[in-house]
Amino acid sequence: MSERPASLTTLVLEVNGEARAAAFPTHHTLLEVLREELGLTGTKHGCELGECGTCTVLVDGRPVLSCLVLAAGMDGHRIETVEGMQRGNDLHPLQAAFADLGAAQCGYCTPGLLMTAQALLAENPAPNRETIRQALAGNLCRCTGYHKIVEAVELAAARLRGEDGAPPREALYGSPLPSLDGGGDGG
Repeated sequence: MSERPASLTTLVLEVNGEARAAAFPTHHTLLEVLREELGLTGTKHGCELGECGTCTVLVDGRPVLSCLVLAAGMDGHRIETVEGMQRGNDLHPLQAAFADLGAAQCGYCTPGLLMTAQALLAENPAPNRETIRQALAGNLCRCTGYHKIVEAVELAAARLRGEDGAPPREALYGSPLPSLDGGGDGG
């Protein structure tokens, strides 16, 4: 008894502004094709159930969970991965802000967070903290409390708007400790 060969799809996908030819089993997800066929391993395998956001990429500028989308359906769409954010040797302002503020811990969820934040800032260049939290709600991170991530998105937004690009002192060093002497003048 012979096993039936998987049907293959051959497409030229537009990924990070480049035409990329790929031949893959028709049932493969965009996540599988990006990582296994195109070698773009910045997009991470997470839950593969659409619940963690680790595999988020942009399709036509919108965040998409690549583990839930068949690659065969991506013909004619623009796909952006974390590898496409950096321009030459220059980090995208989001990448720089994440690095400046230590927003990436182990880094596994970071590509998905960056892609989701990039879509948010393209749509809303001046989001408030609640808007940032809502946009990132589908991206799970086990290492942080999300505070530095939200601050990094705020900082990147300010930099993209041409505002002061320096992180607030508290973001780097924390809030000052209360005085041990009760806050009096010592006299």
